[in-house]
Amino acid sequence: MCSACGCGTSTIEGHKHQSADHAHAHGHNHQINDDGQGQEHQHDHDHDHHLLGDHDHHHTENGSVHYGRGIAGVHVPGMSQERIIQVERRILSKNDAHAAENRRHFERNGIFALNFVSSPGSGKTSLLVRTIYDLKDRLAISVIEGDQQTSNDAARIRATGARAIQINTGKGCHLDAHMVGHAAEDLAPEAGSALFIENVGNLVCPAAFDLGEAHKVVVLSITEGEDKPLKYPDMFAAADLMILNKADLLPYLDFNVGLCIANALRVNPRLQTLTVSARTGEGMEAFYAWLEASAASRAARSKEA
Repeated sequence: MCSACGCGTSTIEGHKHQSADHAHAHGHNHQINDDGQGQEHQHDHDHDHHLLGDHDHHHTENGSVHYGRGIAGVHVPGMSQERIIQVERRILSKNDAHAAENRRHFERNGIFALNFVSSPGSGKTSLLVRTIYDLKDRLAISVIEGDQQTSNDAARIRATGARAIQINTGKGCHLDAHMVGHAAEDLAPEAGSALFIENVGNLVCPAAFDLGEAHKVVVLSITEGEDKPLKYPDMFAAADLMILNKADLLPYLDFNVGLCIANALRVNPRLQTLTVSARTGEGMEAFYAWLEASAASRAARSKEA
């Protein structure tokens, strides 16, 4: 079990294989202050720490305590910053090898894979359901669903007529490339189709794990606050597209779309952004245009390679 986030073993619906146990820590590089205020400084402490290993943390002038400023970018009790980096590199190198294998398989078969990431409640599944219904005559789509428990989201996808497979991660808080590779093998997406991977609702850990996808798509809803990109910058830095969902609620909420997009672009200046409502369909055509153009561009690059 992961000492940092509690990741454990996984099961794939209808699949007897269990992925190997893996213990890992997650590092996150924060490049900007959370609140853009206060000058950081480091100082010695005169209180006792009873845990082994480094305990690098920083106090800012506003009184907050930051555990993400060490060389590993994360704190694990009893583990030095150097050891965290060693463990992280070992685990991520294994994941990256699986991801590269997935990517080769997807590109060889003309499968356009997207990794949808968000916090819980952003409306990811509703977005995928609407997209499948609207594009069913234009594009074949299959789905890999990730949740800690239940097959509820896979059932919603199957109700559209699309094929879906559920991965339950148990205590795990994200999908990894090994899980996705086995799920894709069982699902067998057809050549020239799109494969949607709906990751576990979590804006932290999925940022570090390449699944072999063509793009990460981060979904943020307007009920979550404009500062989410600043609070969880790694996810927005890793994504190529941000979909701002639930736009139909804008008349009822005090949410500043321009400020949210500006915050996201502070983290990732190359991030593309769309504002949509999966419930009403507002803005969805723009997403479909991005999807089809990106799939065509990816296919053209694969042919040239």
